[in-house]
Amino acid sequence: MLSEEEPDEQQLPREEKSKAAAQADRWLSKYERKSRFLNKMSEDYDVFDNVFDLPTLMTINELRSDGVIQYIESSLAAGKESKVYLAVAPDGSLRIVKIYLTVSAEFKKRMQYIAGDPRFSDIKRGSRSLIMTWARKEFKNMRTAHAVGVRVPLPIAIKKNVLVMEFVGDSEGNPMPALINTEEITLSDYQQVIEQMTILYQKAKLVHADLSEYNIFKTDLGIMLFDFGSAIDIRHPNSKRFLFRDVTNINRFFEKRGIEVLNTDQIVEKIRGDTK
Repeated sequence: MLSEEEPDEQQLPREEKSKAAAQADRWLSKYERKSRFLNKMSEDYDVFDNVFDLPTLMTINELRSDGVIQYIESSLAAGKESKVYLAVAPDGSLRIVKIYLTVSAEFKKRMQYIAGDPRFSDIKRGSRSLIMTWARKEFKNMRTAHAVGVRVPLPIAIKKNVLVMEFVGDSEGNPMPALINTEEITLSDYQQVIEQMTILYQKAKLVHADLSEYNIFKTDLGIMLFDFGSAIDIRHPNSKRFLFRDVTNINRFFEKRGIEVLNTDQIVEKIRGDTK
């Protein structure tokens, strides 16, 4: 249990960071020769400082030992808080590995999505503890949403700062496009987004709190929501404000694509079940 603020790795002297990177480099090189755990790590050398620190490598190795993944195939996406990789499971199926950056300062800005959520009232101080809580929060949110029928990627495993989930894409490893990258946008897409938000609120008792055209897939089975790290319990004191912001973002996107949208207040009321 952490009782004091953990030191921010970004504040470490450059010499110490270099030593840590070199140590991780030696460890990973030895590990690659033995097990081919990571395929193309040499293409992204600075990953040692930002993603694959020694504790994270050990965590992924545990997931491999547990049979959750066999190896990481390639990088798919990168953000300020996490990096996303395509992984291969022991049975050959594809999975997503999302690694939350242990040196990211962005998580300190995310306390508004945790403080006030009764499910995470036991959060401890310290950057690493906050990151572990954020990872656990996203896994729990996805599992809750999936259980009640919201279309989300199936969460598979969570261990420390590493989340493993279902890959949504084709057999070649190409992910389904987000709405922002989809040419054909229809009224049905809009209606499905509102429907998924309604199920999320009324059955999962969650508000996404960061919903936009960037984290909604358009799949063959219909609209699918993802990126649930910010999602909050509806008992959170700011849940209505975050819901209003989500609806505003969705309306803005679809209106730009020529879709006739409903009044924001009307949609919020519908999602919350305030009106029939």
